[in-house]
Amino acid sequence: MATTTEAAPAEGTTGESTEAEGGAHHVFPPLDSKTFPSQLFWLVIFFAALYLLMSRMVLPRIAAILEARKNQIDGDLARASALKDETEKTLQSYQKALSDARGNATDIAKTTRDKVDGDVNAKRAALDATLAEKVASAEAAVAKSKAKAMESVHDIASDTAAEIVASLTGGKVTKTALSKALADAKS
Repeated sequence: MATTTEAAPAEGTTGESTEAEGGAHHVFPPLDSKTFPSQLFWLVIFFAALYLLMSRMVLPRIAAILEARKNQIDGDLARASALKDETEKTLQSYQKALSDARGNATDIAKTTRDKVDGDVNAKRAALDATLAEKVASAEAAVAKSKAKAMESVHDIASDTAAEIVASLTGGKVTKTALSKALADAKS
């Protein structure tokens, strides 16, 4: 059995073998110029089939998917814009309601303060009147007590004077004489 080995082409060669290498002339089929017309024919057929497949089946599906995504994104943006507008309106109405509530609270506080001040002033006036009445009554009672005390002082003074005269002179003085002497001393 004899085996023949073919040598690998040397670097820088085109891939064509020469007769010196093995006696047979072999060319790499895609680079063989005799097969170019059939290769070009099948290239056109496959690219036409690929073009038809892409343009009729794949590209419409991709276009539909892209259109659906675009519609969904546009819908989402429109809904987001509507929600933003609604949020702004709600925020404005909230701020207006808050402002109105603050105004109402201020009015209620002022009204309540005025009412309380009026009640306090009325109660103060009533209390002042009651206290003035009690003070007048107390002053009258003090004056009455003072007058009574003064009468008692007159009696006490006359009794004391009678005892002083009796102890100094050794005699007794009558009450009428003492009253007359005290009345003369007062005037």
